Amino acid sequence: MKYDCLIIDDEELLADSTAEYFNLFGVKTAVVYSACGCRGFLREHTPQLLLLDINLGDSSGFALCKELREKTEIPILFISARTSDDDQIAALNIGGDDYIQKPYSLGVLLAKVKAVLKRYGQHMDTGYFDGYLTIDLNARQVLVEGKPVKMTSLEFKLLSYLARHKNKVISKQELFEEVWEDKFTSDGTLNVHIRKIREAIEREPGRPEYIITVWGDGYKFMGGTQ
Repeated sequence: MKYDCLIIDDEELLADSTAEYFNLFGVKTAVVYSACGCRGFLREHTPQLLLLDINLGDSSGFALCKELREKTEIPILFISARTSDDDQIAALNIGGDDYIQKPYSLGVLLAKVKAVLKRYGQHMDTGYFDGYLTIDLNARQVLVEGKPVKMTSLEFKLLSYLARHKNKVISKQELFEEVWEDKFTSDGTLNVHIRKIREAIEREPGRPEYIITVWGDGYKFMGGTQ
């Protein structure tokens, strides 16, 4: 499942109230209270942004950030009650995108989160990015959790076309004409290519999250809310 934001903070009441506020204003948010909880969440779900506390009960936000940066470029905003300039510098040096001081205004934090989501949503001009899947149109490359995925030229062209029209149903006929440039390509050929793309990018190809079949109509690329 896709989320706009994941909060990782062992201050449970604050984390819960922040998530409730974000959800109220249309930013789909989940909460975990530990580094272990974060790892488990990311195995099953795809957030577009992380709010990460420096002090976690089972680890530190710094260590978790360094670990995540080996796999993904998802935006990470540190949240902390620490006031040391050294902490702020360290947060940015290990891959954090910003440092937000506690106690924070929920309204101000929400505005910052929406700005980051909007900025990363602009990746659709040159591709697609959500923290798990990256489609780089300029480099003609697909990454899953930061690792390159092998894909034929036609598979890449098909995936790119669907991603550029995310959340819109694309008919098979349109794909035949715009991707193959051939009105007479068979359904079987298209189905084989869709299956191969799913095997390359989906966590569970049999239960796709990205390329959804719309029976009787075509396919839809499900991008995150941006």
